[in-house]
Amino acid sequence: MNRRSVLAGVLAATSLALLPHSGSANTPPKLAVYRNPGCGCCEGWVQHMRAAGFDVTIEDDPDLDARRASLGIPAELASCHIALLDGYAFEGHIPAADIVRFLSDRPVGAIGLVVPGMPTGSPGMGPEGSGGPYEVLLLAAKASPTVYATH
Repeated sequence: MNRRSVLAGVLAATSLALLPHSGSANTPPKLAVYRNPGCGCCEGWVQHMRAAGFDVTIEDDPDLDARRASLGIPAELASCHIALLDGYAFEGHIPAADIVRFLSDRPVGAIGLVVPGMPTGSPGMGPEGSGGPYEVLLLAAKASPTVYATH
């Protein structure tokens, strides 16, 4: 773990106290994760989210494509898991700090965030910075995805 990933985790964890969410002030946000059955990298991402202060459950979903379609996430942006929180969808290996920022801002018309595929160096996919750059995309209803963050 490098200094940048430690700082990102600390920022995400300390920012959680400022988030409006459905739980009480002392309850961490509950993130429900649905993954392709038996996918191991999803467990790495779940550990990343728990370290950032989220209360995470994980469940195998043999029909993740149908869940994705019902949430309005285009198939071409697919990854191996979808997380749900407060009516938003988070597809793929998104850094916790980006989800914390998203939940603080709650962009109008947003469906959620997505990291397509499984980029090396994203949370759960090897040491941070071990792959090339990747983008976190903002999904909004009736709009094309836009870049939310680059890592």
